[in-house]
Amino acid sequence: MKTVIMAGGRGTRIASLASDIPKPMIPLAGVPVLERELTCLREQGFTDIILTVSHMADKIIDYFGGGERFGVQLQYYIEQQPLGNAGALFELKDKLSEDFLLLNADSLFDIDFGRFVAFHRRRGGLATLFTHPNDHPYDSGLIVADGNGAVQQWLAKEDERPRYYKNRVNAGLHILSPRLLEHRPDTPKVDLDRQLLKPLAGTGKLFCYDSPEYVKDMGTPERYEQVSRDCREGRIEARNLRRKQKAVFLDRDGTINRYVGFLRDIDDFELLPGAAEAIREINRAGHLAIVVTNQPVIARGEVTRAQLDEIHNKMETLLGEQGAYLDAIYYCPHHPDKGFAGEVPELKIDCDCRKPKPGMLLRAAQDLNIDLKQSWMVGDGENDIRAGQAAGCRCVRIGEDGIDSLAQAVAKIGEEEAWSRM
Repeated sequence: MKTVIMAGGRGTRIASLASDIPKPMIPLAGVPVLERELTCLREQGFTDIILTVSHMADKIIDYFGGGERFGVQLQYYIEQQPLGNAGALFELKDKLSEDFLLLNADSLFDIDFGRFVAFHRRRGGLATLFTHPNDHPYDSGLIVADGNGAVQQWLAKEDERPRYYKNRVNAGLHILSPRLLEHRPDTPKVDLDRQLLKPLAGTGKLFCYDSPEYVKDMGTPERYEQVSRDCREGRIEARNLRRKQKAVFLDRDGTINRYVGFLRDIDDFELLPGAAEAIREINRAGHLAIVVTNQPVIARGEVTRAQLDEIHNKMETLLGEQGAYLDAIYYCPHHPDKGFAGEVPELKIDCDCRKPKPGMLLRAAQDLNIDLKQSWMVGDGENDIRAGQAAGCRCVRIGEDGIDSLAQAVAKIGEEEAWSRM
């Protein structure tokens, strides 16, 4: 599969750090950002690469040449006049006869491209976006998708958004079909998001691939400093799903939010004090923060899946407002006991995912390549701890051994693992 990397931006927001070199050449730990991208691609077999360049193009071409020194084959398209962030693709369409990767040269990433490509091929759409949660969804563009990953809405920062939303942000990595390039918009510049991709929302031709892997735009001095720290501490490559991950599994009710019995009404959902700060610490430590929750209200017919999704959207929204995020949410909709008015018969089963059984943790481990022995389960009930133990995790129970909150549980984990504070 060919890769196109857009490396023509001027980098005006980060010019104070390096005004004499193009943004893709800014070094991280002594290595240019673009070189790090090429290394990640080469290691996974993506060696046929086209760079679109413009601002200070000669500096990029002089450094990388034909790519032999870096184990890749490089071609260049030089924009003589600005074409927007997608205009060059139409000039290259004769070279793009099959689906291709489209990446930005000013982002730091280390992801398992094989997973990304496999997802795209299974869905068979015109385009697939790489999406992830971040710590500022309130001022980011949001992607709304169905359970199959088909994008229903693309909410830019200026668009009106729902009160509560899933923390799912476009990371700027794409897989595109050349069929997208059959008809060029009638404008001198072409905007990738607004003119090519966003119009596909709701058509069944645009999909999103959710992943917790590391992707960050380093376009401002502040973000550059953050990415530099992550690079020094090994956080970037550690999040690649080809490598074993560490997770902190979290019960929901009584652990993250106030316990009210069976939570049926979204208005009853309220974060516990310190919960967002605790999850933010998990995020900072580089562990996956994953909710695993029994939701028998689905089988009992008291809450629909759509209503539960909205409750979880509220949870993600409230956490995001405080700079925290969840990497995944797993819930068990089953309940073995029968006799409830409105119950859903096919869900009234003795399943393998309802805690104290470890099914949700085992599924997460398979989905996200988690090392369960290096992971933790935190909850306020015996069933949480039994599920964690059955999965092979270390466990912390809120309400025992002087641990009275999620914040204290996470502090204990941090002490045992010697998490560095940032």
